[in-house]
Amino acid sequence: MNRDTLLDAIRRVSGAMKTMKNDGMEEIYPIGLIDIHLWEWPQGVGLYGLYQYFGHTRDQETLRFLLDWYDARIREGLPERNVNTCSPLLTLIGLGLMTGREDYIGVCEDWSRWIMDRESGLIRTGDGAFQHMITGDPNDGQILIDTLFMTVLFLAKAGVAFGRRDYVEEAVRQFLVHIKYLHDRSTGLFFHGWDFNGRHNYGAVRWGRGNGWYTAGVVEFLDIVDPSPAVRDYLLDTYRGQVRALASLQAEDGMWRTVLDDPSSYKETSCTAAFGYGILKGVRMGYLPEDLLPVGRKALRAVLDRIDESGVVREVSYGTPVGPDVQFYKDIPISPMTYGQALALLILIEGLRHADAGTEKPSPPGKGTPER
Repeated sequence: MNRDTLLDAIRRVSGAMKTMKNDGMEEIYPIGLIDIHLWEWPQGVGLYGLYQYFGHTRDQETLRFLLDWYDARIREGLPERNVNTCSPLLTLIGLGLMTGREDYIGVCEDWSRWIMDRESGLIRTGDGAFQHMITGDPNDGQILIDTLFMTVLFLAKAGVAFGRRDYVEEAVRQFLVHIKYLHDRSTGLFFHGWDFNGRHNYGAVRWGRGNGWYTAGVVEFLDIVDPSPAVRDYLLDTYRGQVRALASLQAEDGMWRTVLDDPSSYKETSCTAAFGYGILKGVRMGYLPEDLLPVGRKALRAVLDRIDESGVVREVSYGTPVGPDVQFYKDIPISPMTYGQALALLILIEGLRHADAGTEKPSPPGKGTPER
């Protein structure tokens, strides 16, 4: 992939994300999911994409945007604590450690204690899994694959940063318990959710972006923590099986569908970017064999083809709660989203790393740093 093409796309996508706002879609959630200047999970993923961009390029304008964003949100007052509003903390803790800002670090210490507090903190459900509580709804008995990216990555990073091995072990355990209830052994893919009350996987739908949270999330998790060899192998075996299943479902143009195994569902860019990122990074890190490199490259090309002249990533599905059947996911509308921008940034930056350094397998880098 041409390096200049990637750099141009990275600049346009990051620029578009910094000005993203809702241009007329009626949103159904208490906190908007589109406007970049709100503290919710899509914005949190978006900020993480910008943070990774800064980590690779040291672009000072992007760093200034991130610092200004967090300063403004802290002045406004932070929202209620739940799984999704933990998402922006993944970038905040990195910025706090980099800058030494005590206010940033203080927020992260406070929220990580809340996550771990079994009495008055983040609700636990069956097997001690983090219940997917969101703004305005505790979602009694529900766990979602999304939680791994939105909360568990931050908890792991906080555990490393603050020297709290109990936080790290809890993050590891959350990965294991989510795999236990959400992994579909018959296909190697993941279901979106599990209900401990009804003991079911809702519509048992193998949803694209939900699977992407594992593909992209597990390679980030292994950057942060160093689990025991047995746990590491278990996480990677699950990831490799998922990637092999994904490779068999990739369309000729490099895209995946919003319902992975339903050919009548629409092609969707955010899951394609997440899968491509996880695959390209997995090959670079030596987690995956190089015969999967063409799968990641096709995904990268597909994402590039869906970035318009203004830098907006197209064909991204709107925020998606767990649904009762396949049709529910097929009916989710399409809209530019900050997480679409961010996941595109992740695969573009990973493509740039491949262009800069080839696909040599590096020695494992130091844990907890953003610049991979």
